[in-house]
Amino acid sequence: MSSSQNRPAIVWFRDDLRMADHPALHEAAASGWPLICLYILDDVTPALHPLGAAARWWLRGALADLRRNLEKQGGTLLTLSGSAEKLLPQLAKQTDAASVHWHHRLHERERAQDNRIRRTLEEQECEVHAQWGTVLVDPDTVQTKQGGFYKVCGSFWKALQTHAVPEPLEAPSRLSFHAIPASVLSDARLNEDSLCPQAPDWAAGFRKTWEPGEAEGQEHLEDFLKNSVAGYPRGRDRVAEEGTSRLSPYLASGAVSPRQVWAALQKHGAHTDGPRIFLSELGWREFARYTLYHLPKLPFENLSPKFSGMHWRRSAADLKAWQRGQTGVPIVDAGMRQLWQTGWMHNRARMIVGSFLTKHLLIDWKEGDAWFRDTLVDADFANNAMNWQWVAGTGIEATPFFRIFNPTRQAEKFDPNGDYIRQWVPELRRLSGKALFEPWAAKDEELEKAGVRLGKSYPRPIVDLKEGRDRALQAFRSL
Repeated sequence: MSSSQNRPAIVWFRDDLRMADHPALHEAAASGWPLICLYILDDVTPALHPLGAAARWWLRGALADLRRNLEKQGGTLLTLSGSAEKLLPQLAKQTDAASVHWHHRLHERERAQDNRIRRTLEEQECEVHAQWGTVLVDPDTVQTKQGGFYKVCGSFWKALQTHAVPEPLEAPSRLSFHAIPASVLSDARLNEDSLCPQAPDWAAGFRKTWEPGEAEGQEHLEDFLKNSVAGYPRGRDRVAEEGTSRLSPYLASGAVSPRQVWAALQKHGAHTDGPRIFLSELGWREFARYTLYHLPKLPFENLSPKFSGMHWRRSAADLKAWQRGQTGVPIVDAGMRQLWQTGWMHNRARMIVGSFLTKHLLIDWKEGDAWFRDTLVDADFANNAMNWQWVAGTGIEATPFFRIFNPTRQAEKFDPNGDYIRQWVPELRRLSGKALFEPWAAKDEELEKAGVRLGKSYPRPIVDLKEGRDRALQAFRSL
């Protein structure tokens, strides 16, 4: 056992891989005890959702960045793989830890795991300190007048803005660390290289597109506020333009906190249209996490009970065509190929491909949610499910069932020059106008001149858009 002065404080990092605005790290540092900074990849607890492949690639970079930042102050990051319920108490016991610090999690399964770990640690006479560090405010504090929780985002957002959002904390300037012997949990050390795809290595496009890390996330935020936020009301829908913040993977991994974004927007001036609308998008993200906290079935079940009798189509061929960007509908295929190559998709494109899957193909939104969780570098348990239920019409606050995006009109409106389609569906790049958006309706000479052979160089549509829409409306009305 170590002396009382040298007992360490463990900081358990999860989806908060940063040093600034980290209440748990801040509190542990203030204790005066030397720190052990820890991350556990828990793939063995059945109740928890494992990270998808793209998010694992991002995680490797985020862990490396956090470790570099800790090393600048003389510390390091201990990464383990296995059951957190076993490994964290073992680490605390072997190092005679005085305390463990973490941020609250949202889903009831995660909270239940935290409670089990807390009980074990307290039995070992190790203190546990938990704070809210991944949301704007404690979700229990935003209540209706009747003491319940909000089920409409607008009402929730209005209520939340009456609460004081804590100022983001600066990164601790001086930290002391506890030396961890190589023998401690040596069999449970995480091989971080295993987080990257091996054979084949399909993440080349990720590396070209992204650089995970805390400083990089802050640069994205600063660049957006300087160059793009004023034009955000229009730019956020233009799929070929850099009109969005591209902050989502940094928020998902916790390299940037929502409080940092909130504070930066307030400082920038949150009352003009661009910042105000962007702030409302941060509110939607908060509402998704709030809903996950209060309605843990969000990722697993339709929140609208009338959809319990919905008969979704089962078509492995259609689902595969959608996943691979081979539906024969150019704007849909462009979005799906952007996702596969970069681990990210423009928000407007996400709505278009989501509507196409759940309405035109009448395939369960949970299939889309699962694919996105595996292929998005910004995969987020709450956001993914909330947005899929919104676009499918099955959520507590959802787009009406009769709102079915027409892919052609969406492309004409939000990719008017066809630049997005040409970038991601290059086999159609020599087409123009209506033929680019609907090659199946183009004249033979147009297709021949552009080198497009439907069914060979580019697929025919897997569904007639009008027939798919009519089928969806009929299915929804039958509910």
